[in-house]
Amino acid sequence: MRFLKRLLPDAYIGLILFFLYLPIAVLIVFSFNKVPKSFIWGGFTLKNYTSLFKGSDGSQLLDALLTTLKIAAIASVVATAFGVISCLGLAYLHKKLQNTIMNLTYIPNVMPELVLGIAFMLLFSFLNIQKGQLTLILAHIAFCVPFAILSISPKMKQLDKNLAEAAMDLGATQWQTIRLVIIPELMPGILSSLMLTFTLSVDDYLISNFNVDSSTQTLPMAIYSQTKLGVSPKMNALTTILFAAIFLLLVLSNISTLRKSNKKNVKAINK
Repeated sequence: MRFLKRLLPDAYIGLILFFLYLPIAVLIVFSFNKVPKSFIWGGFTLKNYTSLFKGSDGSQLLDALLTTLKIAAIASVVATAFGVISCLGLAYLHKKLQNTIMNLTYIPNVMPELVLGIAFMLLFSFLNIQKGQLTLILAHIAFCVPFAILSISPKMKQLDKNLAEAAMDLGATQWQTIRLVIIPELMPGILSSLMLTFTLSVDDYLISNFNVDSSTQTLPMAIYSQTKLGVSPKMNALTTILFAAIFLLLVLSNISTLRKSNKKNVKAINK
């Protein structure tokens, strides 16, 4: 019975991981397939990767990728900056008012993207703002800000307010206190906010589709438009490159975290 109790949770987790990563494994394998637009294995080839940088289809996907990365970078940085400012302001409000505002902030996090996309579209139409990259960036910033606040607020709650008071008692200005004391303490939350909002912006399709004109295409929009004609191996190749890049970043991040924790342990032992 003890063996079964241990086996069942492990088997359950194993099944979840299997169903999560099986589609990614299939995508990676068929990115090397010779047969175009088919899930019948026709032999190994690297042509799908080299053709990404040649021809109109490949250049269209790369242009869409660059546009997506540019918009995601701007949206994540601006949304995180707004998140930091919001968390600093909320920290000094009355507890009840703070909880009310935080509850209002969480509403967009659980609202369907379809509703948000249509709401932004109607807002830009009401303000008579022509759809384009500007409206797309504004929409992405707006829907990323609540997630930035959600990432930063736990670190803000853990922050000792006495640190800021001590810094100002020692002669630091308000800006120096924020820059040299508060921001370093919030840095783990800021980094997680940047990664989360960047990922959300890159992944978004519905909000982008409602708030951009035909001259601008994000990667999800380009992929969706091309899947109507069948799944191209170039898409598999591009998404495999993206997966490999994200996987490498996660590995480097974990290695950096382990090194920092080891250094702290060594310092604690030496003391």
